[in-house]
Amino acid sequence: MPKDPVVILTALNLEYQAVRRKLIDLQMHRHDRGTLFEVGTVRGTSCRVALGLTNKGNHSAAVIAERAIQEFSPVAVLFVGVAGALWDTARLGDVVMATHVYAYHGGTSEDDGLKARPRVWETAHGISQLGAYLARVDDWADGIPGTGRAPQVRFGAIAAGEVVQNSSISAEARWIRQHYNDALAIEMEAAGVAQAGHLNGAPVAIIRGISDRADGTKNSAKDRNWQPRAAANAAAFATRLAVELTGEQEQAAMSQADGARTAGTPERNVRNTAHHSTVGIMAGSVTGSTVHMTATPKVSGPAELIAALDGFGEDLKRRHADGDLDEDTFREALAELGFARRAAKDDTPEPARKATMALKRLRGLIAEFPELVAKLAPLVVVAGDLA
Repeated sequence: MPKDPVVILTALNLEYQAVRRKLIDLQMHRHDRGTLFEVGTVRGTSCRVALGLTNKGNHSAAVIAERAIQEFSPVAVLFVGVAGALWDTARLGDVVMATHVYAYHGGTSEDDGLKARPRVWETAHGISQLGAYLARVDDWADGIPGTGRAPQVRFGAIAAGEVVQNSSISAEARWIRQHYNDALAIEMEAAGVAQAGHLNGAPVAIIRGISDRADGTKNSAKDRNWQPRAAANAAAFATRLAVELTGEQEQAAMSQADGARTAGTPERNVRNTAHHSTVGIMAGSVTGSTVHMTATPKVSGPAELIAALDGFGEDLKRRHADGDLDEDTFREALAELGFARRAAKDDTPEPARKATMALKRLRGLIAEFPELVAKLAPLVVVAGDLA
């Protein structure tokens, strides 16, 4: 069973209960600032889920998401619940998985009107691909009672603001449809969760069941009928996605373990620093060129981990000197590496856990460099074992 859970957050208790019904063996977990989570397993699987309630609004969602990421170092964060549809593309009961999230209340007020200045966060490519695969397989809704027609999964933008949108004719409603006409759904928390994930290097997916059309029918009898159904549909898709995500993590861990067992000697590569390619050298001597011999280190304790982290720091510096890492990413990566190194010096479980979280944040920063991610992966595992 993988150590790291998937975090699932909801804003409403109705949404929380829809996810909770998918879990077994629940145990309460208290954050040191008082936030309560329940940790359980998706029924019939080995997928661990940490479930939390954020309450309404982007600000509250951002704070609770930050706490969840720091507390659990999750495989991913899934924000799950209901939303209003902005167009007829998504029917009541359908599930919308965000391809990107707009914080639509960013703007500037000018004499000729309000000009949009949104912030936008894209969903991580791997999660988007996995969500699209599950939609094609189309067996995630099996066993949902009382759904009538089968719900469909839609992919598109989600708009997240600071007010409940319950009109299709108000000035704000017209402005939203004018400036964010590709948004399928509208709600109040996705931007906060997306920002927390971005700052902490944690993949985030926003999954919303359509319960109304943001057209004045909220709190009507029709809305009260569709809310639990939409929440159940979103919970079903989200927990299936969580199972797939932890399955990928297990496969990666097994592949890594197999590689470690079959490696009789440390893996050695010669990297052409000008072209970032792997080359073979057959020569008595090499002149007029610079090569770096890299080896996957064997790490078994804090001292070896610190030495390996120092070596990884040299790799980061070379990538920065070569122009691969931009200045901001390089500085943030060095900061996380330094934090992990300081924490690893204290050979006790709590600092080791902090070192693991720092290395996972570092992994998110360098995600576009597979060679660096592969070298960092065993260090994350070792830090986790020390914890």
